[in-house]
Amino acid sequence: MKKRPNIVVFMTDQQNGDTIRPDHMALTPNIEEFCRSAVVLEEAFCPSPHCCPSRATFFTGLYPSQHGVWHNVEIDNAISRGVYDGVTMFPELLREKGYRNFFSGKWHVSAYEGPMERGFEKVLHEYISNYGRFVPENIPRVMDWKEVYNKKEGIDAAGIKKEFGQIARKGYPYYYQFGSSENPYGDTTTVEEACKLIAGYEEEEPFFLYVGTTGPHDPYCPPQEYIDMYKDVEVTLPESFGDRMEDKPALYRRTRDRFDLTEEEQIECTKRYLAFVSYEDALFGKLLQSIKEKGIYEDTYVFYLTDHGDYLGSHGLWTKGLPCFREAYHICGAVGGGAIRGHKVVSDFISLSDFAPTILELAGVETEISFAGRSFADALFGKELQGWRTEMHTQTNGNELYGIQRAVWNRKWKYVFNGFDYDELYDLEKDPLEMRNLIKEKAYEEVVEQMCGKMWEFARDTGDNCTCPYIMVSLAPYGPGIICET
Repeated sequence: MKKRPNIVVFMTDQQNGDTIRPDHMALTPNIEEFCRSAVVLEEAFCPSPHCCPSRATFFTGLYPSQHGVWHNVEIDNAISRGVYDGVTMFPELLREKGYRNFFSGKWHVSAYEGPMERGFEKVLHEYISNYGRFVPENIPRVMDWKEVYNKKEGIDAAGIKKEFGQIARKGYPYYYQFGSSENPYGDTTTVEEACKLIAGYEEEEPFFLYVGTTGPHDPYCPPQEYIDMYKDVEVTLPESFGDRMEDKPALYRRTRDRFDLTEEEQIECTKRYLAFVSYEDALFGKLLQSIKEKGIYEDTYVFYLTDHGDYLGSHGLWTKGLPCFREAYHICGAVGGGAIRGHKVVSDFISLSDFAPTILELAGVETEISFAGRSFADALFGKELQGWRTEMHTQTNGNELYGIQRAVWNRKWKYVFNGFDYDELYDLEKDPLEMRNLIKEKAYEEVVEQMCGKMWEFARDTGDNCTCPYIMVSLAPYGPGIICET
């Protein structure tokens, strides 16, 4: 093992965290083989259920309240477009200590700056390089309504026509829930360029390689080869699929109603998504093969993870958003290669904010910078994580449809504060699928107060000003004063 190891990160986009489990419907031979000699993080979560805040958390080790990215940064109605001044990303620290940093794939962290401004010396391939279209000044953006909305194909005087897998609503562009593509989002190119880099790398310095694919993000459009893999496979919708969510926020029901699909289409959604996961698995296999053929697997730590999850039909939902269910926040997490010996499952709560300090520790890079996350490197070498967190927290203000939402959960209880509707409380021991909202039952008022206290403590510690005492917006059942000293 080199004194300073190489580090490779393979990050998919919107992959349901359960799909790398060996008992899942997804056919993933490469990730399963990888996990048999890797450390699997079975309780890993992102801080926010969409791309930019979570990716900013990965690169900074901070929560959105600390790094400043709350929304998808290139959207015209985005309120935040990049990280706060003074925030450092861990590739910058690696480069300062002699690492050669290379980037391939999807960035989606800032509208103002790209990988080259944040510690990477070369971009091998990039999907959606929208940064630079916006200037730092706080100037409102106005979309071209005619360009976005005036798409009338498929709509005639009699109403709306739609094809299998489409969602069509008058006045809106078609939404394609699924389809097929031989190189979706350029993911094949992203990985091929990374493999070329590995094959030709002859430098003395260690390297950090970030490979960010965009699948299995919607629309679910994997190559036909992978769709065919599921042709005769019987798939089932989640047990919670039929949840009418009558006891949950109205926005949840309204969101579910957007997916105006037949049962046959819902089943096909599942198959296309799983096929997309299998495609990403094959790409990961190619990346692993390139590392092993180079003879550097034991000199290289390999991370397999994703930025956020996908509902994958749970509660009748798809993609991700404000409904605060486990499937949107649960991410893939596995670490192999390097000095890791043997398979281990870590059941501690791991946050996407923990990866920056972990990678820096593995690289032997010390820093005075404070992180919201902590290094879990000990867990990679068979040690117990001492004084580890007992709760997980989320921070989202919504994505293109804004709404303040915070959640906190432990092994027993999950509390969700919804600034746009009534809150949620679930008994995760008795109700792991989050089907029954207990928030209005008086027997659990003490639990709600305790969970609110944990939420406010985390908000205080991460500078999250998600409330104020004004009567019209102080909507949580118990305010921050419950944690103040008397």
